[in-house]
Amino acid sequence: MLIEKFLFNILAFSLFVIIFSKLIRKNDANYVFILIFEAIGIALNFLELLIGQIFGTIIAKAFMYLLSIILPIIIIIIEYRGNNFSELFTICYAKILIMLGNEKAAKNKLQALIGKYSESYKAHVLLAKIYEKDGEIRNAIDEYVRAIDSNKHDYDSYYKIAELLTSLDKKDEAITMLQNLLENKPEYYNASLLLGELLCQQDRFKEAASIYQDALKYRPLDYELYYSLGIVFTRLNDFSNAKQYYAKAAEINHRLYNAKYTLGQIALIQEDLDEAEKYFAECLMSEELEAKAYYQLAKIYLIKGEKDKAILFANKAIELDETYFKIILQEKIFNSIKEHIKTPEKRNDRVRKKQKQRDEEIQKYLEETVGLIKGMSENEIKNRVNEKVDKIFEKEVKKSLNNEEEKEEIQKEII
Repeated sequence: MLIEKFLFNILAFSLFVIIFSKLIRKNDANYVFILIFEAIGIALNFLELLIGQIFGTIIAKAFMYLLSIILPIIIIIIEYRGNNFSELFTICYAKILIMLGNEKAAKNKLQALIGKYSESYKAHVLLAKIYEKDGEIRNAIDEYVRAIDSNKHDYDSYYKIAELLTSLDKKDEAITMLQNLLENKPEYYNASLLLGELLCQQDRFKEAASIYQDALKYRPLDYELYYSLGIVFTRLNDFSNAKQYYAKAAEINHRLYNAKYTLGQIALIQEDLDEAEKYFAECLMSEELEAKAYYQLAKIYLIKGEKDKAILFANKAIELDETYFKIILQEKIFNSIKEHIKTPEKRNDRVRKKQKQRDEEIQKYLEETVGLIKGMSENEIKNRVNEKVDKIFEKEVKKSLNNEEEKEEIQKEII
């Protein structure tokens, strides 16, 4: 026991001296807390020597060793590996304050840490995030820049600076930052997307195409890149390449219908009505694009001379989105059927309920159709699409007649 106490005191005192020397050398108050813990452990040991076995339990011994031996050894190991204990302690404390919602105190702690250790990379990044959250964009940019100065391989901070510069409408600076980032890390996906978007905003479409194509080397099956390339080549009026990239995007994710809708528009430009009809009919499965698809199909059926279908689909587009009423009346292509275009009207609850029921039936039908087309060949899909359009047409005609009868019944009831 005496040998154990002797060794404990020698080791504890030596560690105390080492930590104290760090306090003097770094003039950092965080080490004071460690010295206090060590002093408590040493004091408990002396009390045990003076009083006896009052503190001789396993828990008391473990507590003494933890405070006087284990804790300072952990700190020495952390710093031996090139880390700064005070920095880690303050950042952990700041994160706890942020979790508790006290960002002001966290900011003060980090600013004090940076004042002592100006090269603290983690402190700069965490402080930048606080500034960004508080809307202090310029301060956030400054802190991200300092973080990069401390860590040249911090590519995330490069990207964050570009994002923040974009939010300040400093697009040229953001483009330069992203170009520098991609020179050092060409596989940085989000940087490629943002740079391509910014170049498109400045009508620099060829440069944007090059950026997206370079990104495909690292993400060869990415829907967003193919779709973006489709947009770029559309803006360059290179519809052949645009069609190729849109088709690839649709192949990668057949449930994202924007690519199919654009393919339909390109087919219209190229006067391939059957292909355009196919793509727009597929877009009827998308709630977001359904009204647009009905509108485009109405134009196609007018060109084909199928006025009945054109009238039905034009009115369907208006039912789903009333803004199409003005659009259709203003377009010359619809002149021959204008007298058949229904003015949007406020329906009473009974009619609205029937309308909702009808819409749900169509959606259910389309969902079933999606299930049927899985695993089919392209010819089978095309045949199914044509059948679907015809069935929708027939069904809508019947419902339109029923709706007229319902309106007459309602008018009679009102009279």
